[in-house]
Amino acid sequence: MSARPSGQAGRSVLWFRRDLRLRDHPALLEAAADGEVVPLFVLDPALWGPSGDVRRTYLLRSLRALDADLGGRLVVERGDPQRLVPQVAARAGAARVHVSADAGPHGRRRDEAVAGALAADGRELVRTGTPYAVGPGTLLNGSGEPFKVFSAFARAHRAHGWPAPADTPGRVRWAADAGEGVDGAHWPEEPGTGGVELPPAGEAAAHDRWERFLASALGEYADHRDRPDLDGTSQLSHALKWGELHPRTLLAALAHRRSEAAAESARTFRDELTWRDFYADVLWHRPETAREYYRPQLEALQYTEPGEDFRAWEEGRTGYPVVDAGMRQLRTVGWVHNRVRMIVASFLVKDLHVDWRFGARTFMRGLRDADLASNSHGWQWVAGSGTDAAPYFRIFNPVTQGKRFDPDGDYVRRYVPELRHLPGKAAHEPWEHVEGYAHGYPERIVDHAEERRRSLADYARVRG
Repeated sequence: MSARPSGQAGRSVLWFRRDLRLRDHPALLEAAADGEVVPLFVLDPALWGPSGDVRRTYLLRSLRALDADLGGRLVVERGDPQRLVPQVAARAGAARVHVSADAGPHGRRRDEAVAGALAADGRELVRTGTPYAVGPGTLLNGSGEPFKVFSAFARAHRAHGWPAPADTPGRVRWAADAGEGVDGAHWPEEPGTGGVELPPAGEAAAHDRWERFLASALGEYADHRDRPDLDGTSQLSHALKWGELHPRTLLAALAHRRSEAAAESARTFRDELTWRDFYADVLWHRPETAREYYRPQLEALQYTEPGEDFRAWEEGRTGYPVVDAGMRQLRTVGWVHNRVRMIVASFLVKDLHVDWRFGARTFMRGLRDADLASNSHGWQWVAGSGTDAAPYFRIFNPVTQGKRFDPDGDYVRRYVPELRHLPGKAAHEPWEHVEGYAHGYPERIVDHAEERRRSLADYARVRG
């Protein structure tokens, strides 16, 4: 424990970021040990600006839930954290500002700048914990280098292990702020979602969803997680994104699954959490890959500038039912099933030959769970330019993928009303049925077989 710098004895600031909760929160424990705690959130224009309205609205609702849990004491400021965090600390008379460490490229630069500004005023930024089970940058291979493929990272991840959930602090003495941020003066209005339906936000809602998943869906998760027609996933990605609960909490609960089926599903779910840690680790070591190619040679592929076909993809008008269902799900609930994310991404890059970065930006604007590391590297995995032992040859057939993972067509019919008259698997191939286009569903904008051949030929050219 470092010596406390000068400031008002017994007071600190807890700067919330991607940790909008009060349970399993190591930085909160450190702050509470200092005495009174001023809770702070800064709406950083560098992050707020590029966010879509869906993500902004969800964040504000999560902050409202946190504020309620804090008895209305959350200080919300809008502007540059390098200026505002030291100001809040100074007016609070706080010697230390506590945070959960940020692993993202912008967050790391921002925190170094804030730490410098605090130090200039005789104060300290204290980083405790991260939003991940194993902090990015922790695991290296036998040669002391970052892992480049998931399987090896996952083995090291399991061998390393992760901490148990942090203790719940006793009664925290939350201090009221005496500055202009009090009484919600700096809270922005919700921008609205354009009709997108969002789930309840906040720590309590996240725990409720997790408990329901444990009770009703975990036992069959290994079998059902790839089925978009079923409620077989936790749908907690947005809660993990904003830290409404921590992966430690989930991993601790999974460790107690004893039956064979439950244990297998628990292992599968744990692997999904490991993917989240893996992509954060990749971004830690290669921050440029948030927007640049992990394998830069694939940037030389023959890409098409986004045009009408790209707009048809965004709006769910490609004529391929599972692709259109996925993109309409995005526009309806701000979330897309993970299997379908891969299908729609493959279609954009391999069938429409559009650079993955355009699709990644669409997802970042529209997803309530949009996370830079997972989104960029998930898209690169599909595009074949990322961390993958067998890169470009994987090209999803949207028809066979739809029939395999939505076998009764229920997912398609849920989001594509023009196909609700077609029973069962017929919803995946309206062109095979006399009445397939009777309700205005569009015809296919490309021929998948032809575009697949083009993609493979172009890849062979780049490989030389």
